[in-house]
Amino acid sequence: MSSLACSLSEANRLAEAVLVLEAELSVLRRIGASEDEILASQSNLANAYQDLGRFEQGSRMLRDVYSGRLKLNGKEHEKTLLAALNYAGSLLYLRRYDEAKTLVRDAMLVARRVLGESHEATLKMSGCYADALRRRGDPGAKFDDLREAVRTLEDADRTARRVLGGAHPLTVNIERALQNARAAFAAREAAA
Repeated sequence: MSSLACSLSEANRLAEAVLVLEAELSVLRRIGASEDEILASQSNLANAYQDLGRFEQGSRMLRDVYSGRLKLNGKEHEKTLLAALNYAGSLLYLRRYDEAKTLVRDAMLVARRVLGESHEATLKMSGCYADALRRRGDPGAKFDDLREAVRTLEDADRTARRVLGGAHPLTVNIERALQNARAAFAAREAAA
């Protein structure tokens, strides 16, 4: 069913993809599939909801996936950390910057310790954390938040360039975020 949903999504038939994913989740629950399979299905469905513009519903489901991953795998498991990143990303999209900041900061610290500084998930969390800092209270983001966002992205940029290279899409995204953070910091500094 996941393959069908993926094909429908690629054909821009998003509503139909959601229906297939909802049916898949229902079947998995009915047949007593493992919690891991159910959480993976919920994550796919949440992403489909967001693709369809149902952002609140997708975010709630990503929160449930994160909560489920915490219970099933613990806070130091890679799947839990990725669930935290996905949920934080949805919170950013909904402009719930303080919630995203707190969630991703805590997950980022665990990811650094467990996965290492150079793991892609850790680098993505650094970008998400900096984005929450930069946009928090935007346009009046706190000066210290902007400084921390720049510092976080500078560290992530150095690591990404060393590990992934300058042309890697994640490195390019971090570089773009760093430019935005530096510009916001400079503007805030000039205004002060």
